[in-house]
Amino acid sequence: MPKISNKGKNMPESPIRKLVPYAEKAYKEGKKVYHLNIGQPDIKTPEVALEAVKNNTLTTIEYSRSEGSEQYRTKIADYYHKNNIEVKHDDIIVTTGGSEALLFTFGSIMDTDDEIIIPEPFYANYNGFSTASGVNVVPVISKIEDNFALPPISEFEKLITQKTKAILICNPGNPTGYLYSKEEILQLAELVKKHDLFLIADEVYREFTYDGVQHHSIMSIDGLEDYAIMIDSVSKRYSMCGARIGCMVSKNKTVIKTALKFAQARLSPPTLAQIASEAALDTPQTYFDEVKTEYLGRRDTLISELRKIDGVKIGVPKGAFYCIVELPVKNSDKFAQWLLEEFDINNETVMVAPAAGFYSTPSVGLNQIRIAYVLNKESLIKAVHLLNEALKVYKD
Repeated sequence: MPKISNKGKNMPESPIRKLVPYAEKAYKEGKKVYHLNIGQPDIKTPEVALEAVKNNTLTTIEYSRSEGSEQYRTKIADYYHKNNIEVKHDDIIVTTGGSEALLFTFGSIMDTDDEIIIPEPFYANYNGFSTASGVNVVPVISKIEDNFALPPISEFEKLITQKTKAILICNPGNPTGYLYSKEEILQLAELVKKHDLFLIADEVYREFTYDGVQHHSIMSIDGLEDYAIMIDSVSKRYSMCGARIGCMVSKNKTVIKTALKFAQARLSPPTLAQIASEAALDTPQTYFDEVKTEYLGRRDTLISELRKIDGVKIGVPKGAFYCIVELPVKNSDKFAQWLLEEFDINNETVMVAPAAGFYSTPSVGLNQIRIAYVLNKESLIKAVHLLNEALKVYKD
């Protein structure tokens, strides 16, 4: 029998999606499952985006340009200008989600066995993208005791080798909700310039910041033009996860020219989704104001309810819509499965994402979970109540 590749064997499972069979079994048993496990907002997609698809007059759904339509990229550049990010349309490559933007970036700047340093915990699929690209993740641990702030620069410097090609951050962070300060971004900027590395920032949650704290993009830092690569997506900003439209942005012309070859190899990003995404850029500011207010209320509700549970430790998020919670359990994978298989109150249970999958270092985060506060406040209260009651009876 032919064998699969070592790369295939080493490809990690999604810590978010691997529990789906247990959730489906719970549904079949008549249980209601409160989903705290996945960042799928229940916020409605802007009507202007939906109407653009419904009312388009296309007679043929053609390929677009490999880098995305010039009209759409020009409108993206205008959007960035409003956010104090000065780029041109030819600094942008439209991709099939932020995921493809990361794959293009990895392929453009790193070879097999090169290294990328990432503060952990980090978005679990960074492990998958690295494996697919033959790149090694070198983690630097941020701690819940520090609310997942940027680790000391000295810790990064200890890890830099001749194979190090880049540092990757998510800002605001998934899964922590941490928002890097301007001072932290400037520290990273000096570090990558000193060691001639790329700085990649996944900024898909830019709109979601709280407590009056401002988001600082790496694309706004003077002197980083040749070093900075930004990853973006419409998924969360416009509640359009299924559109699968993102982009890769850099003022480094060689990086963009190289990434374009990867874009050409996959032909083009999806045409109808680009039409929706371009229209979404006309979404009024009131939409974001309302969404931000809603998420702020959900965050405060979640944190307030979690603090009622004995023995938990919480990383309080300043952005995005996630937080990491440390539980009084030994293994959150087993606990999450138990919640779906064996626990319910009045046929209701809760689904969480075990946090170990958001780390690259073995045996770290085993007693942590990630919660996505994408449910309404009433549902969040019920879900945390179920979590509290479950912890009272769970034995590991």
